[in-house]
Amino acid sequence: MSTKDLFADIDAAADPAVAEVLSGYFKLQPGGYGHGDQMIGVKLSTIRGLLKPYLRADLPLPELEQALTSPVHEHRLAILCLLADRSARAVKPRTADPAEVTAIHDLYVRSTAYINNWDLVDCSAADIVGGYLSDKPRDELHTLVRSSSLWERRIALVATQWFIRRGDSADIYALAPQVLDDPQDLIHKASGWMLREAGKRVSEDELLAFLDEYAAAMPRTMLSYATEHFPADVRRHYRALR
Repeated sequence: MSTKDLFADIDAAADPAVAEVLSGYFKLQPGGYGHGDQMIGVKLSTIRGLLKPYLRADLPLPELEQALTSPVHEHRLAILCLLADRSARAVKPRTADPAEVTAIHDLYVRSTAYINNWDLVDCSAADIVGGYLSDKPRDELHTLVRSSSLWERRIALVATQWFIRRGDSADIYALAPQVLDDPQDLIHKASGWMLREAGKRVSEDELLAFLDEYAAAMPRTMLSYATEHFPADVRRHYRALR
């Protein structure tokens, strides 16, 4: 069992009609943020099904790192799902393997050139970067969120989901003010999404306090994502502050 076998399985599931739809969805057209990527038309749900025999194969990390350079979007998505699953297992107390967590994290951060669309980030950043930082200072998040790379900035924001799921929202409230002036809508969406999750999972009062301070300066998309779970009158109140 190898990454070549996995890629052959994915290639066999390719559908040109799906590829056309997904290419538009992930902005692969000239001028789009995904321009230059190659998509063969395999949905994430299909990829996750194909991955099942490989999840416990523990393929060598150098092989996975090389596979992550594939020009095919769905190949890279599959490898990132595998790495995220391995990191998540290695973080758990019952199956803890700190060396594995570190090795996967280090592979990931030196491969961000290939983690170049939002689905690739969103399937992996929390388990790999968030999991690695679970017992460490969060300086890396502040470095990533200031990166010139759109995808590294999104990695920083989505990585906070790992902490939010465990009742810790401090990091997203520290990062979100740093992206208020970000030019990319995908960053507004990610920060608003994580703020909403913090309000739902940790403390609604904390989110409301953040909105009281920053709503007037928040991009419309960020504010919309952060408040979409609130009643209509609350949403209107914060929109009126802009």
